[in-house]
Amino acid sequence: MQSKVNLALAEIERGTQEIIGLEGIKTLLSAYFERGETFSIKAGFDPTAPDLHLGHTVLLQKLAIFQKYGAKVYFLIGDFTGMIGDPTGKNETRKPLSKEQVLENAETYQKQVVKVLDSSKMEIVFNSTWLEKLGTKGMIELSAKFSVARMLERDDFEKRYKAQNPISIVEFFYPLLQGYDSVALNCDIEIGGSDQKFNLLMGRHLQRSYGLNKEQSVVMMPLLEGLDGVQKMSKSLGNYVGITQEPKEMFGRILSISDTLMWRYYELLSTKTLQEIEALKIGVEQGKFHPKAIKEDLALEIIACYYDKQKAQEAREEFIRVFSKDELPSDMPSFIKSKNIWIAQLMSECGLSASNSESLRLIKQGAVKLNHQKLEDCKLNLQEGEYVLQVGKRKFIKVLIQ
Repeated sequence: MQSKVNLALAEIERGTQEIIGLEGIKTLLSAYFERGETFSIKAGFDPTAPDLHLGHTVLLQKLAIFQKYGAKVYFLIGDFTGMIGDPTGKNETRKPLSKEQVLENAETYQKQVVKVLDSSKMEIVFNSTWLEKLGTKGMIELSAKFSVARMLERDDFEKRYKAQNPISIVEFFYPLLQGYDSVALNCDIEIGGSDQKFNLLMGRHLQRSYGLNKEQSVVMMPLLEGLDGVQKMSKSLGNYVGITQEPKEMFGRILSISDTLMWRYYELLSTKTLQEIEALKIGVEQGKFHPKAIKEDLALEIIACYYDKQKAQEAREEFIRVFSKDELPSDMPSFIKSKNIWIAQLMSECGLSASNSESLRLIKQGAVKLNHQKLEDCKLNLQEGEYVLQVGKRKFIKVLIQ
């Protein structure tokens, strides 16, 4: 039995940045293997954007591991806290979302999460269910559980306070409400990103304060770097791979990461063992494997997880056809425009840029091709004919000018 616990722990600890309450997790695993007792783990997601990306799946995949070893997952959608906005890492007060925005984004989360987690061992919960019932009396009691001085120890609050940047009182409630989620759900474990440490520990503190006979263990995962290899993966920064993006788009984005960052993605996103990954790494270093081929394998594995193996292979073939053989994609968007249209206006109207000024910037950077030739004339007005316009490596359109 102990060997089973150790094997499970090795899988659970893989890729984690920090675990607080490891002994508690060992006890839960022992009870599962000895007596079949289950336990609960939660992860909270504020539905501030409609789509999940690979950064989110670092948590989801770890939750799936816990499901293998007796855990019931509470996939918590912070519809109540989402209307406050998580101040973590922010240097200014975050604008709250409307109830309609939160619920719309939450609906997409519910459809996407089952691609990773076993729905029979999971419950999707909304924290408005219990937080709206707290009322004024409950909120006052909750706020009495923690001091302002302790709240200002939090790194981002401390920096904003010293810089005399405003901090709203409602932002102090965010970690308290997230912590109260653990009280309401009577959680055994909570998992989150390493930037959530203050909020995650709040759950332990409040479980004690409210007299629960437990103190949740905390599992912290590192933040997955985005495609730039610098900033954490974020939709707002554009350095993300969304799990609902088209397979060919996912393939191209994953292929764009650096050879060094590739190993980070393997560790946090692949189902290969650490020994298998190390063998691949040594093979690349010794010249037995080309890093591009290993990166393609990673892309195929990730895409197959959210689509299927056939879609993944089709995405690879399309990528090779277009970028390795300099051919055109098979499904370019087509547009019809009137003659004498200015090239910058055409690009913005057809979605190749966000504005005319961005179009001009892209042309000056040499990122635009017209019929396979680099475009240099910013003043060009297109006359009658058919054209293929390309921006960067992955954006193509076909235009009929008449």
